[in-house]
Amino acid sequence: MKKRAEWSKELKRSWQLLLLMLPALVYVLIFEYGPMYGLQIAFKNYRPSLGIWGSEWVGLKHFIRFVKNPNFLKMLRNTLSITVYSLATFPIPILFALMLNEIYNQKFKKVAQMVSYMPHFLSDVVVCSLVLLFLSRSNGVINNVIEALGGTRQAFINIPEYFSTIYVWSGLWQGIGWSSILYLSALSGVSAELCESARIDGANRLQIIRYVNLPTIMPTIVITFIMKIGKLLSLGHSKIFLLQTDLNLPRSSVISTYVYNVGIIDGQSSYASAIGLFNNIINILILIAANRIVKKITDTSLF
Repeated sequence: MKKRAEWSKELKRSWQLLLLMLPALVYVLIFEYGPMYGLQIAFKNYRPSLGIWGSEWVGLKHFIRFVKNPNFLKMLRNTLSITVYSLATFPIPILFALMLNEIYNQKFKKVAQMVSYMPHFLSDVVVCSLVLLFLSRSNGVINNVIEALGGTRQAFINIPEYFSTIYVWSGLWQGIGWSSILYLSALSGVSAELCESARIDGANRLQIIRYVNLPTIMPTIVITFIMKIGKLLSLGHSKIFLLQTDLNLPRSSVISTYVYNVGIIDGQSSYASAIGLFNNIINILILIAANRIVKKITDTSLF
């Protein structure tokens, strides 16, 4: 009874905050937890006419079918090659944020931030169109430069070996400014007195970055890194499709595009759901493992 009275008192005192939280809570329940009801079709031979409950239960049939797919290893390799490559570029937004933080000219700093943020607000269609224009064999800027330097024009987008590089670096260009916002916010919490003390002790700007700024934002870096590792098999299909050609399929055929083809185009909802669930389970296991490893190394973790 005492705990219930305490809960009631706390609710009365904080009802305004709870009311503000209500829309977000409703959104999460409807769009995040609500669809989990439909995950059971991954274990059924779903038929719209029979509904989810009326469809035949087939157990792990769709999971086994996916693993036995002749292209399973190729799709897994292609997916990992892109996501691991993207993971390797993880420090770049951090370095960019540190560079911006060292700019004392506020006007120039704001212009640099605005220019770096702008690509984030472009759709994947626009970004991919720009990439294709830049890489065009006939009149692309990159091929024009190569030819001016005495090289030979190439259709880069049609060369399978270049696909991962094109995808990752175009994504980095699109998101580097937006990703740096989190680190800039963390850097704003660095103690000015600590930086001034370091300068008095004779530390230069690089030493302040290394011994003051980086340790301060390290928890933010670690948490962001763990969350990025947790998406190791999560790769959106839209940008892949926009950059995909018949000639680069050996490297651009990934799990997400396969799910789109079998789920949307072929209408195999149960099979597509099974693949999606498989991806999520693997991502959760990787996230848990990464969290435990990082926690032992840095004493910082998600949970």
